[in-house]
Order: sequence, then C-alpha cells, then structure tokens
Amino acid sequence: MSLSPEARSLAARCEPRVNELARRMARESFEELPGYAELPDDVKDLEIAATARHGVRLFLRHVGAPEPDRSGSHRVFRERAAQRAEEGMPLHLLLRTHALGVYVLWQALRDVARPGEEAALVELVDILLRSHPGIVGAVAETYLDERSALEAEQRAQQRSLVRGLLDGMVPPGHVLLDQLRLEGPALVLALGLDRPPAEGPVAVRRRLRRVQTVLDHTFGVDVLALLDGDGGRVIVPDDSAPPEDLSRRLSKASGLQMRVAAVPAAGPEDITDAGRTATEILRIARACGMPPGLHRLDDVLLEYHLSRRNESSDRIAALLDPVAERPELLETLRTHLAHQQDRRATAAALGLHPNTVDNRLAKIADQTGIDLSSPRGTALALAALLLRDSES
Repeated sequence: MSLSPEARSLAARCEPRVNELARRMARESFEELPGYAELPDDVKDLEIAATARHGVRLFLRHVGAPEPDRSGSHRVFRERAAQRAEEGMPLHLLLRTHALGVYVLWQALRDVARPGEEAALVELVDILLRSHPGIVGAVAETYLDERSALEAEQRAQQRSLVRGLLDGMVPPGHVLLDQLRLEGPALVLALGLDRPPAEGPVAVRRRLRRVQTVLDHTFGVDVLALLDGDGGRVIVPDDSAPPEDLSRRLSKASGLQMRVAAVPAAGPEDITDAGRTATEILRIARACGMPPGLHRLDDVLLEYHLSRRNESSDRIAALLDPVAERPELLETLRTHLAHQQDRRATAAALGLHPNTVDNRLAKIADQTGIDLSSPRGTALALAALLLRDSES
C-alpha cells in the first residue's frame, strides 16, 4: 500500500519525538499495567524503552512500504520476548505493553496532525493497526516457545534430581535439592501396572499426565513424580497419609488398573530407603496375587520378611525347580495362596473347575515335596515364590 505525500509528511514530524515516546511508554504509560511497577528499573529504562524505541522507528521507517513487516523486522521483538520469558514476566503483561505502545504512538500521530490532515492520519493508523497483529503474533510465539523450552529443561533437571535421590545417587543436603522443596517428612509412593498399556508413546504420555494431575489434586501440592509405561515412583513433599481410594482414583483417571505402595519417610535422608521399600512392597503384592489397591508394609509384613535373601534363600527358591517349566502350576499355587488356600475361590479366579485346582496342587506337592496342608509347607511355598520372583 503506497501512502500519500501528506501521510509521509505527517509521519516524518514524529521522527524527532522517538526517544521521548519510548521514555513515556517505559516510564509513564506502562506503569498503569498491573505488575509493571514491580519490574527492575534497568529493565524498564534499558530493555523495554529500547524495544519501544525500535518499534516506533520500525513503524516510521516502513511507512509507505508495500509490506511493512518484511522478513527480519520482528527479530528484535523476538529477542526481547525470549528475554522476558526467561525472566518470568507474565505473557499478558508483555502483550499489554505492545498494545498500549500502539495506542501511545497513535496519540503522538494525532497530536502532530494539522487541520486538514485527517485523511493522512487515517492512512497511518491503518498501517499501524495492520502491522500490530504480526508483531504480537511473533512476540507471543517466541515467548511461548522459550517458556516451553525452559519448563522442559526444568522438568528434566527435576526428574534427574528426583531419580538421583530415590536411587541414592544424590545425597541428602545436596544444594540442588532445595529446588525440590524437601525439608521435612515426605511420603514415597511406588505405582505399578500389572499389564502395561499396549499403546503408542503419545497415548501413554496422555494417560500419565492425567495420573500426575490426580496426584497433585489429591495431595494439594506439586508432587515429584517419575512416571512411565510401567508405573513409576512418586515423592510427596508432605507427610499426608494417602487416601484409601488412591489406587481407584489413579486407575479411573488413567483408564488402567493401577496399584500403589506407600511408605512414609521421616526426612530427606530416608527417601532412598523408603523408595526401595515401596518398590519391594509393590513387587510382593503383585507376586502374592493381591488385587490392585493401596498397599502398605503392614499388609505384606510376613511376605516381606520371607522374601529377604540370606544364606538359605537359594535352597528355598530351589524347592520349586521341579515345576519351574510348568507356569500353570506356579500360577495356580500363587493364586491359591493369595486366596487363603480356598480351592473354590482359586478356581473362580483362574476360571477352572475346583477339581482341576486340586489336581494341580497335588502335582506340585508330589513333585516338590512341599506339604501345602501344613503351616510350614505353606510358608515354604510362599517364601519360594517370593524369592524366585525377586530373581526375575
């Protein structure tokens, strides 16, 4: 769009006022915006004023050009937007400064306009309003890209710290742990899926985001979670007790059957051990055939004790070697123990006739020599299952 000589003349009369307009924007007009007054003086006087000055000069330089927003004209705006994103300036405040800057420039054009230059003023305002969306779009796009990159970097660093703390690689008291807000008691959770989702990574990430949201809402804080397709581990920076229906909530949100093991930690120095215990509780609950739910150490106290390895462990685990190649026998034994050796409940869980269960248990007793009708035999069978499971 070619401008009239009158419009160019009107714009030229604003050239000497560029510095004044930039100072007025940075130190007067923008002060009306919520949150702007709290910005550091050097940011206002140097960077924001310089950006405003660049914007005014850019407009005046491009007045009359067929395409005011040529490639590269938004470079400074993008650079400044990235800086504001890194500093944490809210996006709404940044965009409001650009919108208000357009209004201040319009006021300047109106003030220098002479009688009879109304048509020229309309020409300039038309250019100003047409160029503004392109600048705002470039600023918003760059800001959001920068914030996304910064947040991804922060999440990656946080995940690394959480993983290091749970694995014992980052010692308590490490200076970086201040970022995790872990000072007092905490709750450590292990999450597990008996059947990982048979979906692509995008769908799995969507489910895990829903799990994270439920955890945050449940405990009223941003929990520190390491989630993957098998479940994950979670640190709640609080000593809140988990709700009894936590497993149900997570399963409903994710659409997956999820079990949870919970172990309290008295302080940051106990988180590594609590994480290992929670993972072990989860393994034992699954190995014993317990239904998915919320599991605590007291729920598997005997089983936990029986699964600890010592000099007798290999010999106990070897008791089931004669049926190691018969997975249906091991599954029947596991299910039978999980249902308190109720043959009918075992048969219902496995979809078998009770007589089939009896026949399988008889084969196990015959081939292993374990007497499942005695308390000692039951304890040996349970310990053997748990110890073999810990090896896999």
